[in-house]
Amino acid sequence: MLRARRLQTLHVQFKQALQALASSLGAGKSVEQAFADAVHDMRLLYPEGSALMIEELEIVLRKLGNGGTAEAALADFSRRSGLEDALQFADVFKVCKRTGGNVIEIVRRTSTIIGDKLEIEQDIAVLLAQKKFEARVLLASPVAIIAVLKMTAAEYMAPLYAGTGRITMTAALGLLAVCFWLTLKLMKIRI
Repeated sequence: MLRARRLQTLHVQFKQALQALASSLGAGKSVEQAFADAVHDMRLLYPEGSALMIEELEIVLRKLGNGGTAEAALADFSRRSGLEDALQFADVFKVCKRTGGNVIEIVRRTSTIIGDKLEIEQDIAVLLAQKKFEARVLLASPVAIIAVLKMTAAEYMAPLYAGTGRITMTAALGLLAVCFWLTLKLMKIRI
């Protein structure tokens, strides 16, 4: 869940970096200068400097400063980040640079598409928030009921912790784990 949250944060920051990159390229700056401007713009958006994308853009800038190509630097970023959109953008950017395509339009269109995709994901997350809460309550309720019964009526629960009751409780715990896994799987909607 922490990894998914970090990827989501990186995804939002990637969109913002693409928008900064598009505005710099639209102003007629070179690709290298556009990346430097994107770092500056990201620092304005995240003054505390804790943005993951700032670090990634600085790595791209170092690679460009050491004589690397923008295509290779973006491909490396996309591989390390694990973002599907970054991988697709790196591929499109590479083809566009080699064939002489309109880099500015590609960057703008990509940032627009990613923005639309993020909006849809946020709408889905809002719609699923209540259902996720309900699923957690339903998954926790059997454990809570067993705990209350164990504390208030220990003699009533004693058969479940001896003999075949252990098999029954283990099977119930296994079914609860399967329900938890299935709930997580059903609530994960990818766009």
